[in-house]
Amino acid sequence: MSENRQIIVALAGNPNAGKTSLFNKLTGLRAHVGNYPGVTVEQKWGRVSHHGRDLKVVDLPGTYSLNSYSLDERVARDFIINERPDLVINVVDSTNLERNLYLTVQILELGLPVIVALNMMDLAESKGLSLDIHRLESGLGVRAVPLVATSGQGVEALLTLAVEAADSADAAWKPLEISYGRDIDEALELVEARLAATPLAERTPPRWLAVKYLEGDPAVDTLISREAPEARPELEPVKAKLAAHLRTTADDDIDGVMTDRRYGFLSGLCRAALTKTRKDTRELSDLLDRVLLNRLAAPIFFLGVVYCLYWFTFQASGPVVGWLGAFFEFLGGAAERGMSDGPLKSLILEGLIAGVGGVMGFAPLIAAMFIGISVLEDSGYMARVAFILDRVFRAFGLHGNSVVALIVGGGIAGGCAVPGVMAARTLRDPKERIATILVTPFMTCGAKLPVFLMLTSAFFAAHQAPVMMGLTVFSWVAALVSARILRSVLLPGEPAPFVLELPPYRLPTLSGILLHAWERTWSYLKNAGTVVVSATVVIWLMMSFPGLPAEQQAGFDARLAALEAQIEAAAPGPDVAALEAQKASAAQEAESAALRHSLAGRLGGALEPLSQLIGFDWRTNIARVGGFAAKEVVLSTLGTSYAMSAEASADGAAPADKALEEPAAEDDDREATL
Repeated sequence: MSENRQIIVALAGNPNAGKTSLFNKLTGLRAHVGNYPGVTVEQKWGRVSHHGRDLKVVDLPGTYSLNSYSLDERVARDFIINERPDLVINVVDSTNLERNLYLTVQILELGLPVIVALNMMDLAESKGLSLDIHRLESGLGVRAVPLVATSGQGVEALLTLAVEAADSADAAWKPLEISYGRDIDEALELVEARLAATPLAERTPPRWLAVKYLEGDPAVDTLISREAPEARPELEPVKAKLAAHLRTTADDDIDGVMTDRRYGFLSGLCRAALTKTRKDTRELSDLLDRVLLNRLAAPIFFLGVVYCLYWFTFQASGPVVGWLGAFFEFLGGAAERGMSDGPLKSLILEGLIAGVGGVMGFAPLIAAMFIGISVLEDSGYMARVAFILDRVFRAFGLHGNSVVALIVGGGIAGGCAVPGVMAARTLRDPKERIATILVTPFMTCGAKLPVFLMLTSAFFAAHQAPVMMGLTVFSWVAALVSARILRSVLLPGEPAPFVLELPPYRLPTLSGILLHAWERTWSYLKNAGTVVVSATVVIWLMMSFPGLPAEQQAGFDARLAALEAQIEAAAPGPDVAALEAQKASAAQEAESAALRHSLAGRLGGALEPLSQLIGFDWRTNIARVGGFAAKEVVLSTLGTSYAMSAEASADGAAPADKALEEPAAEDDDREATL
């Protein structure tokens, strides 16, 4: 391989094996997130330089195998086969070696150059496990590196070995050959020999194709039918004869027998390479689970965790929110003093600063919320939440794994409905998947959160955490009731069995927490800087044009000119303040009339007969229409509309300001507080 060529490295591993921790440690803030072509599975990749070499690291979806039964498995396998990375780093949980190495064997059967990253070696040692790495390398035929991804221990050695392995790898893939027993081995030889004579063998090892064909892999079966249909008449009798023989002799199918043989190979390897230096003792995770997963204590603790999350969010972000508010107030004052009157000044003041400032001011709240969620995820408690809520979900016709989709979608406020819907792809039952997708938008996602936080701060300043807790509970109740209706009426059927791996409790690292929180907060800020700003500008244009008729505008201009002349004539004198108040009131009246006459005002007025039934006026309707672009736009549009149509009051404060100063306003002040 040329030393100037970029090395493509794929990270593969089981869920909870620490693959994401290693990826973050390697790439830091240089990671990029998108989607794999044609699917909704998230693709993360980043670049890292080591000893002058450039490595592109691709984080494959976490999966237990390279079968093609789930979307994650297909994506991981298709990337390996089609993109042909120079190297696969297989991240393995050293505390669950045999189960994790099953994926390793499948990757090796495909023939790729592989390095086994033995992660969580510190936990393995604390359990009294001693691993003979040289014996493991000899049994698998690959290099292995002990690793602690959370602290970075072993990362440098891994990168050095990755560069060496990629540079010395041969162009041809060399699949690992495992003996599956005489009967299966003979069938494999026949199928492999036939597939070697087809065009498929030019890009995929025929041995691996033969293994997957006999296992009944649907993707490989379709591939052979499409690209080598002439081989099927010879392959089908071999497979049928083998299947009949195994049913008679082993009372099992081909896939089951081959799986057992792989685990048999791994069991022997682990017995040779892994020893226990002391007897098993009850671990801290088991002790904690006896309390935190107790049938009576678990729900109470979970509600307490959510309450503490909201309490932390408001307490930690409060001072920063105040600083940002002062900053945008300073920007508004500077623009007011430094710019001449005109459309551009109106856009800057009333469109961008008043609108976007209302959204960006909530970034500290979002960041604090994501910090709390990252702690729950990295500690291992989030998986326990799915386990705790499984019994509840089954009562409403959903699967325990639906919890993950709803939590990601905002079940613990601050998520997003889009990745929540994507997370539902792991549900194999199509009815459960559809029901989960349909109810995920009920959650308190990051787009709704700024609106809820604004209302909570304005009306319940002394009880923010309890109110947010109540809104979260209400969203769950609405989602579950809707799911029960869907499953009873439109999507009947029994929920599928629930299987979930509970990772051990871990102490989160500060770097991991901050990195996760920053990625999510930055995603929110980018959204506010694109969709929200664009929508705000469009709505400002709708609020500003076509403007008042010439004769009506002339009447307001004449009135303002007359008041200005009276102020000049009375200055200095005791009547100046009263005249200036009249002028400000007249200017606000002119702006309000112009807004009412604009496109947005006409639209809001057309909806007012309906919205008045729930107490919303025409200005609030403008914000509600803007919310169709993005829910966060509701805040920016409210800020813009009230800034452009603020009604004069005794103290000269705008209604939007009074909403924060007088959260307990009476019904006659409802228009102002909204």
